[in-house]
This record gives sequence, structure tokens and C-alpha cells, in this order.
Amino acid sequence: MSWETMRPLLYNNSLDTLFMVWWATFYAVVAGVPLGLLLILTDRGGLLQNVVVNKVVGAIVNIGRSFPFLILMVVLIPFTRFLVSTSIGPSGAVVPLAIAAIPFFARLVEAAVREVDHGLVEAVQSMGGGTWTVVFKVLLPQALPALVAAVTTTVITLIGYSAIAGAVGGGGLGNLAYTYGFQQYETRLMVVTVVLLILLVTLVQLLGDLVVKRLAGRGSRSSASVRVGLRRPRTAGAPQAGQATVTATEEPATALTKTS
Repeated sequence: MSWETMRPLLYNNSLDTLFMVWWATFYAVVAGVPLGLLLILTDRGGLLQNVVVNKVVGAIVNIGRSFPFLILMVVLIPFTRFLVSTSIGPSGAVVPLAIAAIPFFARLVEAAVREVDHGLVEAVQSMGGGTWTVVFKVLLPQALPALVAAVTTTVITLIGYSAIAGAVGGGGLGNLAYTYGFQQYETRLMVVTVVLLILLVTLVQLLGDLVVKRLAGRGSRSSASVRVGLRRPRTAGAPQAGQATVTATEEPATALTKTS
């Protein structure tokens, strides 16, 4: 197969892969962040402690993670057809990709938020902050670098899943490699497809690492500012130590001036 023939195939199927990974990641983040926070908040000692809810949600997440992706795609065919009217092509692959990614990402969110310094949480609570203040002012901002790393890991995992989906009619680079590279013995096309997938994974990892490093630097400064901001404010009108010393030294001098 010539390069002129391969180029449009590679371009179109690369767009299909990006389409599947983008939307699956979007739905994974939208659903996975609240799910991970719910696992944290309802755990023992959590702000919304509820053991029953925690166990049920944890069981659902574990069941979702235990399915091999290929089997999950087959099981979800009726549900996928109900949602998007098809179970093949990039649109049909987004549904199982998202459902596979949501519990995976939720566990990563749980692990990221659990690493937040509990002293900051207690400090905000002592200042009268409620549950949602703690979540949006402490937990999520402090866990942001780890959350970005979790998104990076999820995207890379979804790239691999999209290749599996492509092999069973989902489209994308996986479908291209299977249809032309495997079934029609187009070795050159297979090699180029593998190289594209490697480059895509490498690019995602480098970009994710760069964002995490920048956020980690900002996070350390914001954590320090939160600690400083939570210190007990000085009583209004109370003199500082330096002011008290100056007053004590100025009064004798004023008295001597009046005497003279």
C-alpha cells in the first residue's frame, strides 16, 4: 500500500480515535469526580459518614472495574444501541469506553483526595466552613495536581481501550490496524499505526507531567497561604510589641521636656 493511500486512512482514523478518547474522558471526569468524592465523604470519619452508602458505591465501582473491556462492550450492546442508536463506529464505542473509565477514574480521584492534608480540613471546619466549603476550597484545589495525573493515566488507558474497541467495529486506529494490518497483511500500515499510538501516548504523558509540575508548584504556595490565612487574626486595637516599647520610651522624654 502506497503512502498516498495510507495517509487519508491514517488521518481519518486518528480523528476517530481522538473523538472516542475525548468524549470518554469527558464523561469519566464529569461522573468520576463526584463518585470519588462520595467515596471519600461517606467513608468512616468522613464529612458525610454513611457506611451503607459507602459500601454500596464501592461495590458498584469495583464491579465496573472488574469487567474486561471486550466483555463489557458485548454486554453493553443493547444499552449502547438504546443511547446512540448504534453499537459500532466511534459513537458506539464512546458508551462502553466511558462506562469503563468512570469507575477507574473514580478510584484515582479517591486516592488523590485522600492524600490531602487533613489538618487543612480541620482548620477550615474550625473556622466554620461547611462540607462544600471544605470540598471546593481545600480538597479539590489541594488535590488538583494528583487529579491531573489521574486524568493523564485515564486518557492513556482509554487510548489502549479504543484500540480494542476498533478491533471489534469501533473505528479508529485499532480498526485500521486490524482491518488492513492484520486481515490484509499490510505490515507497513500496521507499523505506522503502532508508531502513531506510541506517539499519542507519549505526547499525552509529557503534557500531563508538565501540567502536574506547574500545578504542584502553585499548590505548595497556595497551601502555605491557606495556613497563614487560617491563623487567628490579631485583636483590633491591640498594640504591637514595638509600639508599646516606643510609647514607654517616649513618655519620659516628654516629661523631661516639660520640666525643662
